[in-house]
Amino acid sequence: METPLLKIENLTKLYGPNTGCQEASFEIYPGEVIGIVGESGSGKSTLLSAISGRLMPDSGVVNYISESGESQDLYRQSEADRRKVLRTEWGFVEQNARDGLRMGVSAGANISERLMVQGVRHYGILHETAKKWLEEVEISVDRVNDYPKTFSGGMQQRLQIARNLVSNPRLVFMDEPTSSLDVSVQAKLLDLIRSLVRQYNLSIILVTHDLAVARLLADRLVVMQKSRVIETGLTDQILDDPQHPYTQLLVSSILQV
Repeated sequence: METPLLKIENLTKLYGPNTGCQEASFEIYPGEVIGIVGESGSGKSTLLSAISGRLMPDSGVVNYISESGESQDLYRQSEADRRKVLRTEWGFVEQNARDGLRMGVSAGANISERLMVQGVRHYGILHETAKKWLEEVEISVDRVNDYPKTFSGGMQQRLQIARNLVSNPRLVFMDEPTSSLDVSVQAKLLDLIRSLVRQYNLSIILVTHDLAVARLLADRLVVMQKSRVIETGLTDQILDDPQHPYTQLLVSSILQV
């Protein structure tokens, strides 16, 4: 079998009994989308933060195969090495786009920032690359010098995606990327994400409370309840034939999520 891009083993970050995440284990392969689902407070966002290097876990391993083929334990690296991975080979799309953008600089500057971290300094290259990525996320290149605060919510979210993908990351984390958008805007964004996954062979770990979003985007699901992973499997298998009683409630919409 292909080597996992990322392997999580017994990852634990607890704030109290059954609050946070504990002993979570799963892997993600290149080009795969994993959805993490469960009720509010189940530990989805804590798990995502612990996997993505944003929150130091209490215990466990996050093992990543870098672009060079080197196996790296994220939390045994130096802070500098970990930051380099987060800024180049990984991306993170916030639930609220305003949290993932610099609102005081132009759309083009938002996109260019990650390239500058990689050492690109030529204005012409930065400007043209920013315009290319605006096109990729279906924003007019005429808006390259406009500030994000002048964009709609859907455009801000697409701009945030461009800001993350410009450095050609191999793995992107998404925390409820459509939850603050109305239904018609959600549909366009989901179509865009699906297209980018195919085009760039992206791996995505996605937190969502919306099972329709999970069905549309995710290849496999991780179901959480009370800080624990209680079921994993192919998306269609989980949603069409759930095995765990909690997942059955979740899928049948008896449980409020």
